[in-house]
Amino acid sequence: MSPIRLAILETDTPLPQVDKAFNSTGYYGVFKSMFERAFADSPTPLSSILSLSRHTVVFNDISSYPSLDEVDAILITGSKHNAFDNDPWILTLVEYTRKALEQDRKIKVIGVCFGHQIVGRALGVHVDRSDNGWEISVTEMRLCEKGKELFGKDTLKLQQMHRDQVFSLPATAIPLAETSICPNQGFLIPNKVITVQGHPEFTPAIMHELLESRKEMGLFTPELFQSGMERNQEDDGLLVARVFVKFLRGEV
Repeated sequence: MSPIRLAILETDTPLPQVDKAFNSTGYYGVFKSMFERAFADSPTPLSSILSLSRHTVVFNDISSYPSLDEVDAILITGSKHNAFDNDPWILTLVEYTRKALEQDRKIKVIGVCFGHQIVGRALGVHVDRSDNGWEISVTEMRLCEKGKELFGKDTLKLQQMHRDQVFSLPATAIPLAETSICPNQGFLIPNKVITVQGHPEFTPAIMHELLESRKEMGLFTPELFQSGMERNQEDDGLLVARVFVKFLRGEV
């Protein structure tokens, strides 16, 4: 069987220190590392499972996107930008995602954080800033029934960095997890879409840089920053990465 052709759609650039750590390969490199670490003990090399391609779409037009005839799946990354804004590049991304989901040939879509919100918007549900404020660092989520089935446990810990939310489920979508701050932590449409509001690709080092940067920008109270730093430890990101691959293989 040929590797699954997964296009990574980069919707932001990492902080300089983070990008340097991943050899200036952007969030493509961060996600590639996530999958490599998730399958480090697999007898099958990652290159036999996934064929990854990099596409930087932030601020770019449709020429930056892969042809839908040349991919089996797309992964939309996280971003500091707002998925509910109407900037031209965001509208292009929403429309591209919608077209991918409407293809007769099934193209699978993975959405992470901002990507989760873009998928929600493409499927017609409301995405906006939440009155509940920021959710940051490693956060324990309560898994819904489908989430328990997919992840094999009752709760899941994942890095978070958001204050925007998808406020309802798209038609036919099955919820995966929830928190008190964000009731929609991800959803599944079998053989079509899987999303998570959290960041399985983030390491503690990446989160540390983000927390420090956004503290300096004045986005966090001292109490929220300290709480985020204390909770910034290992999480279940690699488990989520393995579930992503099961989804791409049609096993969930």
